[in-house]
Amino acid sequence: MNWRDHIHSDPEILGGKPVVKGTRISVELILEYFAEGASFEQILEAYDHITEADIRAAVAFTHDLLVKESSAARREAA
Repeated sequence: MNWRDHIHSDPEILGGKPVVKGTRISVELILEYFAEGASFEQILEAYDHITEADIRAAVAFTHDLLVKESSAARREAA
């Protein structure tokens, strides 16, 4: 999955937070739902204008961000 097809950041939308394209649904909000124990179905019910692919893209975006941060931290520690 290429999360870039679903997630973007615009300084004019939510202060530049990454969001699902065409919405004001932030990656952060989606992760908060998961952290509280919500399922894909519950998120889709709450926000019927996003798709399962959008939710998966938010997770993929976060994964890529964490991998990048971890790599940078390892380089700094070396």
